[in-house]
Amino acid sequence: MKPALLYSLLAAAGLAVSVTAQTKFGVAVQPGPMDTILLKDYAPASSVVSPETTVNKARFPVVDVHTHTSQSRIKTAADVADWVRTMDEVGVETTVVFTGATGAEFDRQAELFKPYGKRFQVWCSLEGGDVNAPDWPERAARELERCYRKGARGIGELTDKGSGMQRGSLPRAQRLHPDDPRLDAVWKKCAELKIPANVHIADHPSCWKPLGPNQERTPDFQHFNLYGKDVLPYEELLERRNRMLARHRGTTFIACHLGNQGNDLAALGKVLDQHPNLYLDISARDYEVGRQPRGSARFLARYQDRVLFGTDMERAPSMYRSWWRLLETGDEYLPGRIWWRYYGLELPAPVLEKLYRGNARRLLNWN
Repeated sequence: MKPALLYSLLAAAGLAVSVTAQTKFGVAVQPGPMDTILLKDYAPASSVVSPETTVNKARFPVVDVHTHTSQSRIKTAADVADWVRTMDEVGVETTVVFTGATGAEFDRQAELFKPYGKRFQVWCSLEGGDVNAPDWPERAARELERCYRKGARGIGELTDKGSGMQRGSLPRAQRLHPDDPRLDAVWKKCAELKIPANVHIADHPSCWKPLGPNQERTPDFQHFNLYGKDVLPYEELLERRNRMLARHRGTTFIACHLGNQGNDLAALGKVLDQHPNLYLDISARDYEVGRQPRGSARFLARYQDRVLFGTDMERAPSMYRSWWRLLETGDEYLPGRIWWRYYGLELPAPVLEKLYRGNARRLLNWN
């Protein structure tokens, strides 16, 4: 029950009410019409007047290293052709596509993109089946190599948010985490074929915090929440990631979403320093770099050879252009996808070129 309503009911019942007004920053908080507005519906219209730079096409040709056929709603040749038109319009020269598939479904999707040559790279997923079967590691490595011969130039996005990388649920002791010996054959095969693995380990740290008034991300993200669920803790997942990196130094790993440590760039930098086989993509973490523009710009400059551009946000022209504005301009108070506003990073040309294209052209397998 809202405090104002409670006080009215008590007063109507003839009960004495002693109220100590809440004060925030020297202003007494009082009830009013805004009390009925739900947090998820609160979308204040800003009165800030600041430059709005339109960037229709990226400053340098872009390699987008993180997209999905499912998320981008790609099912037919016409869908692919429409995507290519958008890429041409906004300045994306190549897109890495996570098919989420192996076997016949991977082969089908690979054929769908094949007519466009190097405009697309298709990546396969991890072999399904019983990961506890004695022959599963060998089968998984063999299927990875088969997909490679069919056109796969990477594996991913392989996700472990605490319940394992395997398909379907398993008891906690049987789950497949990134440092599991059952994955050794897959990671070694990646090194042998000289193809990277894109891994999604953990998630935004707010996922492990309770939902409520102190939850960092908006209600739009509440379905990602893991608080109280049967998953590994955030910190343990990062430790397992680091053990994987240490055991497979010959394998190139790309930790997507800024390794889910974009909230603590100093800690993330230490991980990069310790593990030279680790790279990052910035996909779907516009809200992390945009809220700390000076720190993010310094981070991207220091690790300019280790970070790749990715979107993971469907394929609308406006989506790409919002990235160009964020990374290329000094605009302030940009509208974003989350509770807080963004600020442009205004990255220098050498850093921007490596982020957009240079690192991907050097790191990915283009043969």
